[in-house]
Amino acid sequence: MSSVRGMMAGKDRVRLSANEKQQALQNISDKKAEFDNQKLLQLLRNAKGELQGMRLIHFHLSLLREKDQNNPLIVRTITNEIAQKASFLQVYMISNGDVIVLYKGLKLSSITDVCQRIEKLFLARTVLVGLNPYRENSLYSIMELSLNFVTVTCFIEELERESGGAAAVAATKPPITLEELAKLERAVAMFDLSPFLLNQPIVNIVDAGVTEPEYFELYISIKLLQERLCPDYDIAANRWLFNYFTANLDQSVLRALGHGLTFMRGRRIGININLSSVMSAGFVKFDEKLSADFRGNIVLEISKGDLIENQTLLSEVCDFSREKNYRISIDGLNPFLVANFDFEYLDVQYAKIFWSPELLEMDDQLKECFLARIAEQENCQFIMARCDSISSLVFAKQAGIKYVQGRAVDNILRKGVSVRDAVLAADGMTMIG
Repeated sequence: MSSVRGMMAGKDRVRLSANEKQQALQNISDKKAEFDNQKLLQLLRNAKGELQGMRLIHFHLSLLREKDQNNPLIVRTITNEIAQKASFLQVYMISNGDVIVLYKGLKLSSITDVCQRIEKLFLARTVLVGLNPYRENSLYSIMELSLNFVTVTCFIEELERESGGAAAVAATKPPITLEELAKLERAVAMFDLSPFLLNQPIVNIVDAGVTEPEYFELYISIKLLQERLCPDYDIAANRWLFNYFTANLDQSVLRALGHGLTFMRGRRIGININLSSVMSAGFVKFDEKLSADFRGNIVLEISKGDLIENQTLLSEVCDFSREKNYRISIDGLNPFLVANFDFEYLDVQYAKIFWSPELLEMDDQLKECFLARIAEQENCQFIMARCDSISSLVFAKQAGIKYVQGRAVDNILRKGVSVRDAVLAADGMTMIG
């Protein structure tokens, strides 16, 4: 990361030329400033090889003591002067007043000249009120995006969280009927489930030197299955019918896995399964085909609802798993359940908490119990699942949670970056309230 120190207001005033003023005023009249937070986040989360060779300039206009709503447009106008010389240049207007520029194919010297010009322009009028988010005393920062995308993503996510973020409201579908469920089951029985069988890694963010995932969760994407085979109904709306459907789906998955587990290649996998399915004849057939070392690499993922409704059956499953060398994970937990269940007494090896921004809003008493329960469980490892932001990964680290899973993890791994190193880099920008 490189930056040039901010200059204090001095005698030399820098003025816009007549053409620059006219262009800036034209921009102001033609276009109302729109915030590009979500557009930039989408690019950072989804880009793969495109980040290679791309640089980023972050203009910290929000740190100017005296602000003007036209400042971002002035930066855009001056920056656009060199856009034709770049192989790529895109300007993003951020909701806190900052401007972020992504570019490729420009010499650092030409970029530095433009940045210094902009800095002199603004600091001739006012001063900075503090260090920028990268702990520099500068109006701008220039950095390699591939090396700093986690830090930048965390910064934008924090702005979105503080502003409440705009959430899209999905259209409500009617609950699935018995007749439609019967059609769906017939379709599933004849359908190749492999396109819907996904896997997602659970990775360690605590122990240095651990590069292999703790295990891969194999699961059927109900959302994809519904969109393909039952687009007009909500499969999960009726809990009883949903449980019935997933129990039958378990058997289809077990049959598919029973044809061969050579793809595991020594890796541990997690299987979403109902308690009743573990004790079924279908699971017995699946188990009979496994060697002892394969069983030791399988985690049975049980949903929290199944646990609450069938605690007696859980005891039988735990006894069976101990005998057969399976491991058990309780899936879908929230802070209240974490604070009130003793997972070591339940004899499970993993407890998976679903991330939600509401975790940041826990009252003091619940937070204290939540953190204490995580700290005191020695034989049960906690996983923060459904992590969709850098902030969720940092929260997990600060809460003492060893493992994480979710889209944010997948995005980091796709870019060839260590998740542990990424979380360490982002730590400090997000704090548990």
